[in-house]
Amino acid sequence: MKVNDVRTYNRDAWNREVEKGNQWTVPVSSETIVAARRGEWQIVLTPTNPVPHNWFPANLKGCDVLCLASGGGQQAPILAAAGANVTVLDNSPGQLERDRLVARRENLAIQTVEGDMRDLSMFSSESFDLIVHPVSNCFVPDIRPVWRESYRVLRHGGNLLAGFVNPVLYLFDDDLMQKGIFDLKYSLPYSDLTSLPDGGQRYIDKGEPLGFGHTLDDQIGGQLEAGFVIAGFYEDIFPGEPIAKFTPTFIATRALKK
Repeated sequence: MKVNDVRTYNRDAWNREVEKGNQWTVPVSSETIVAARRGEWQIVLTPTNPVPHNWFPANLKGCDVLCLASGGGQQAPILAAAGANVTVLDNSPGQLERDRLVARRENLAIQTVEGDMRDLSMFSSESFDLIVHPVSNCFVPDIRPVWRESYRVLRHGGNLLAGFVNPVLYLFDDDLMQKGIFDLKYSLPYSDLTSLPDGGQRYIDKGEPLGFGHTLDDQIGGQLEAGFVIAGFYEDIFPGEPIAKFTPTFIATRALKK
């Protein structure tokens, strides 16, 4: 099988992940929403570390927030319960339905939009005060458009909070790495479709999303090129990942549009 349209393939793959109950498709509980309504909340951009509260506006009430490639009923409902005006854009209808499910269940106002994170043309320039972009750009082959579009739709003084994969994770044979063997095998940028000898067939056969490893030049340099100023940074791990014993494999940045 040859994948000619990565966006369509990954849309369908993430719909399947919803059906399988992938941890990033499980909506937050009612208890979490109740706590957020009384001002007790946190969200993640990477697997485990909560985003520092000083990365957010001092008061979320009335803040226009875009949850970018952030469907799944997790970040968006929490921010809406905390008082923000939230729009979620995601490539997967199944993931967006998770947000609508929580919105119905908890009587929250959340706007959902199906689309490509690289194309925000449905939004006017300077439409948002905050963009929340958890780890997801590993599912598109090119990411500089994500940063350019994010900069365009943010208002001056707004922030882009982004999580992404440290590209070191893509250098090694994954099957061997899961056994604790670190075989340096691939170069960057990485693509399941072109870096793997089978052209990603191992993932296609299982209907799993296809992934891409982007350089730090594209991840951080791309934000700077778009016009952002990096105002915050931290690293994270995925618990149980063998390489996490040696190095963090996830990065979060706070990027400011002056």
